[in-house]
Amino acid sequence: MHPALSVIFFTVISGAGFGLYSLTAALQIFRLGPALNRVELLAMLVTAFILIIAGLLSSTGHLANPKNAWRSWMRFKTSWLSREAVFAVVFFPFAFLYLVGVFFYGAHPPAFFLWMGAVGVVLGFVTVFCTGMIYACLKTIRQWNTALVPANYLLMGLSLGALFYLAVSAYFGADLNLIGGVAGTALIATAVMKAIYYFWIAKVDGPSINTATGFTRATVRLLDVGHTAGTFLTDEFGYQVDPGTRRLLKGIVFALGFILPLILIAYALTAEHPFGLAVVALLSSLIGKGVERWLFFAEARHVVNLYHGAQHT
Repeated sequence: MHPALSVIFFTVISGAGFGLYSLTAALQIFRLGPALNRVELLAMLVTAFILIIAGLLSSTGHLANPKNAWRSWMRFKTSWLSREAVFAVVFFPFAFLYLVGVFFYGAHPPAFFLWMGAVGVVLGFVTVFCTGMIYACLKTIRQWNTALVPANYLLMGLSLGALFYLAVSAYFGADLNLIGGVAGTALIATAVMKAIYYFWIAKVDGPSINTATGFTRATVRLLDVGHTAGTFLTDEFGYQVDPGTRRLLKGIVFALGFILPLILIAYALTAEHPFGLAVVALLSSLIGKGVERWLFFAEARHVVNLYHGAQHT
């Protein structure tokens, strides 16, 4: 599949925003870890809102006709894209009420605002799950049609949100032990999930040119593609990545997305001035996960490729 930069930015940044909001609200509502003051909490929540809104706005860049974006809300019963759009919008009133509670009452607002924040946490996770299901429900793309995809989206958002939380906490000089442990655990879980996903898609057991044509007793070979240049189908659904480039990029995913941030977190927990280390860990992970999301699209191959010469998907 053609990797569109607007969708890559949307899925990575909005996932990080939902992860940051969910961690911030959940840790404070259940009073886990060091208590943050009003300024620190507002900084966390406003950063989360900026990330989510920036991601959602960038998603419109992928629409052929952005003025019809409102129609994506009209197929809630049958479309994961529609569910994602609806839950993303429903999230804001609840999250905003929690923000209002923190603004007026500080770290311990009345129960009503805490309930609003808790509902926002659930809606944030549901929205990211719906984003993953947009791809996982497509049976025509073997690499996406697995429960590993929404699980990966949730863990990616949570680990990036934890790194944003770590950087903001380091800026204010807050205790980093709990969030450092959460970020490290989330990064390890995400790396393991990603490794399982790469192992799973490496096994070629999906549709082939034989099953597509119905001729299963001999090798089928396409003699003429019927066109002399690339088409919409071959450009959008048949993106090719060189195997050597693919291996190199997967190495970058693990090195920058997981290993280097883990090392930097370990140093940040004992450093006298951890802010710089936390920011570098965050930027490294953003680059690594941006590459991961590019590969996620570039490696996906639609079954239509079988009718354009591919032997399998």
